[in-house]
Amino acid sequence: MPKLRLGMIGGGEGSFIGGIHYRAAMLDGDYELVCGAFSRNPNISAQTGKRYHLNPNRVYNSWETMLTTENSLPMHERMEVVTIATPNHLHFPQAMAALNNGFHVICDKPVTISLEQALELKETVEKTGLVFGLTHNYTGYPMVKEARKIVRSGQLGIIRKVVVEYPQGWLTTPIEHSGSKQAEWRTNPDINGPGGCLGDIGIHAENLAEYITGLSIEYLCADLTSFVPSRKLDDDASVLLRFKGGAKGVLYASQISAGEENALKIRVYGDKGGVEWQQMNPNILVLKLLDKPTQLLSAGTNQMYLNQQTRLNLRLPAGHPEGFIEAFANIYGNIAARIISYKSGDPLSEHRDFPTIDDGVRGMLFIEKVLESSVSKTKWIPFQ
Repeated sequence: MPKLRLGMIGGGEGSFIGGIHYRAAMLDGDYELVCGAFSRNPNISAQTGKRYHLNPNRVYNSWETMLTTENSLPMHERMEVVTIATPNHLHFPQAMAALNNGFHVICDKPVTISLEQALELKETVEKTGLVFGLTHNYTGYPMVKEARKIVRSGQLGIIRKVVVEYPQGWLTTPIEHSGSKQAEWRTNPDINGPGGCLGDIGIHAENLAEYITGLSIEYLCADLTSFVPSRKLDDDASVLLRFKGGAKGVLYASQISAGEENALKIRVYGDKGGVEWQQMNPNILVLKLLDKPTQLLSAGTNQMYLNQQTRLNLRLPAGHPEGFIEAFANIYGNIAARIISYKSGDPLSEHRDFPTIDDGVRGMLFIEKVLESSVSKTKWIPFQ
């Protein structure tokens, strides 16, 4: 089949995540970038379009103009799917407009800035039947998928404990007041939404925990802090979790953990053993079974022992490290497979999974319930 015709909203020159989306989309050759509204600044949008070798007539000064103009083009020419790589407050109106114009959507997280918006967006996704993918990209790592298979197969026995942490240090000082564009909008509740560190990386931790274990959070107890004076949003979160089925969990997300980079880490323990995975060393999964020595499962030399879904998401020869871009590309590749399935009517392999609107709704529910718990005197809040 021909490449999927992709458009992009946001992601202009100087963007934090736009270039990642572009490179991930291009890595497997599933997409062709045909248009974009990359910035509110026409010069930046034009400059970005030139860098991506686009026809200047399909580089737009506004996303509204892009959606309506692309919708008017012949079916064989118009874009088919749009990437939304803008600040959080724009996700909802842009995704809604894209769906209502007949375009599949790939959206950066969080999906919206409120649970109410997320539920309304979910209704639109279901009504249109279009594909909606969310870039919770850490679920794209092959060894995360291996951990998921191990946990869900029962190899660890009954799950008792889930510990997930995501410390960063980039907001240790008030850089939002010294010209950092990314810090400015991420600490602004009108743009970022109500959860600071919580909405930026806390939902990655929540999503990873539920993805690997298959367990749903049932109750939570949270403590949010803004350590940096005058900062309007939280920069540190500590959350106790109770999962359906009896497992207990601890989730820690922080952007004031001085010296840390992107130290996302998860440990899952059952009554027969545990697994451990770290984003800073993503090719290794540590398996600790009670009746066997500790095993280091690698995405390299022992690929033949990994499950089929893990192998399908590997892309380099054995022994070569795979990282962030490859994981991001797995999300894009699996969404492409779903769109192709949508167009052809053929069933999609269960191994080509990706985060959906349902994950987005769970993320917004998590943000709202953590915020509720943090100011509540009762503390333990039902997750529903």
